[in-house]
Amino acid sequence: MKMDETELDPHPLPRNVTLALLLALAAAAWAVLVWHHHDVNMDRASPAMGLHAALFLAMWVVMMVAMMFPTAAPMILTFHKVQAANRQPHDAFVSTWVFVVAYLVMWAFAGLAAYVGMRAAEAAAARLALSPATTAQIGGAIIMVAGIYQLTPLKDECLSKCREPIDFIVTSWRDGAKSALEMGLLHGAYCLGCCWLLFVTLFPLGIMNVGAMAAVTLIIFAEKTLPWPRLVPYATAGALVLYGALVITSPQLLPTFQQDGGAAMPAEMPMTFPAK
Repeated sequence: MKMDETELDPHPLPRNVTLALLLALAAAAWAVLVWHHHDVNMDRASPAMGLHAALFLAMWVVMMVAMMFPTAAPMILTFHKVQAANRQPHDAFVSTWVFVVAYLVMWAFAGLAAYVGMRAAEAAAARLALSPATTAQIGGAIIMVAGIYQLTPLKDECLSKCREPIDFIVTSWRDGAKSALEMGLLHGAYCLGCCWLLFVTLFPLGIMNVGAMAAVTLIIFAEKTLPWPRLVPYATAGALVLYGALVITSPQLLPTFQQDGGAAMPAEMPMTFPAK
């Protein structure tokens, strides 16, 4: 593959269309999340663990479109730029969306793992009959672990792959749609390795907590784009460890604990779907 990193995109229109579609899909997904948050009003009469996996996965994918498309846009646009320099405009556009779909598929697999984890957490909490304060403290411990992970070499390695789109694409490049699929899955894996514990914190905080989702999105975007590679991860680590420690000592500081009158479980996702 031959490409000058400073070369202008020879086909800017498809690239601009790709950017517009990414932003439009993300905006629509945020609208769905906000609508669901207010329309259902966090009905806790039916616990999240009773949701069918398909319904949970559908909402999870909507969340990933809302939260990850804006943060992955620099990588996706760079991928299109490289494709456009080596292929016809139509082929580059199609390959780019193969890359996007593969990236989203990787996050969908993460959603399946999250669903299984929630079911296991519910079973364990029921078997052990944990008190509300204890379950909230477990949530605080989860938040602390997420903060500590921000300082690990694995986090740093995965984040470095996300921060340097051209390096990732050049080192992973192989021509063809199959390559786009493989590269999308690979980038999704790096992105998952970088961010997965930030998403885990949404469960004790309330996964349909729009404010928490927005905060995680901003953190991920800042980690990938700001010129200081360690500033945001380290600052986030300090904030998460401090907040997690405070929740352990004062469980009422956990939003889900307050919203449920002291009855929420950290693994609980306060989200319901209309009955069919």
